[in-house]
Amino acid sequence: MKPKTTTMLNNYQTHVLLPNQCGSTLVQTIDAPLPLVWSILRRFDHPQGYKRFIKSCTLRTGTGGTGSVREVVIVTGLPARTSMERLDKLDDELHVMMVSIIGGDHRLENYHSTTSLHGTEGGRKTVVIESYVVDVPAGNSKEETCAFVDTIIGCNLKSLASVTEKMAAHVYC
Repeated sequence: MKPKTTTMLNNYQTHVLLPNQCGSTLVQTIDAPLPLVWSILRRFDHPQGYKRFIKSCTLRTGTGGTGSVREVVIVTGLPARTSMERLDKLDDELHVMMVSIIGGDHRLENYHSTTSLHGTEGGRKTVVIESYVVDVPAGNSKEETCAFVDTIIGCNLKSLASVTEKMAAHVYC
């Protein structure tokens, strides 16, 4: 692993878990260049561009930069209807995005995630690393909570890969 990547992982992807919390780290390799993947991921105001569980998004404060708050409407069939989320950090140079859930009608209390992008040798692929920490809801185990969140994030990362790989194939063929 490159020194820059190791430093970023230590600085941004390491979370301290309290006894009532769980967390995980997921990795997705995408066959598309980092600038393309970042251009889609960094759009705090348009997560439905790749997150298939989001029906719509409205910025409540800010213009999509650090400190902005969005309200997302979740597609029917999931155990939530809305989520209020704050963009805690958006670093276009290091390709790091940190988001916290600050409200909504779901059970993900004290949820904080960090997503970082890392280009591979030759610049043709991007490695996306997303880590999170969240409170374990009463009546659930750490394993159940992590399995649920891992499934949602895994689907989002696969969708990000699909969207950006199709774009890369169209643009770079």
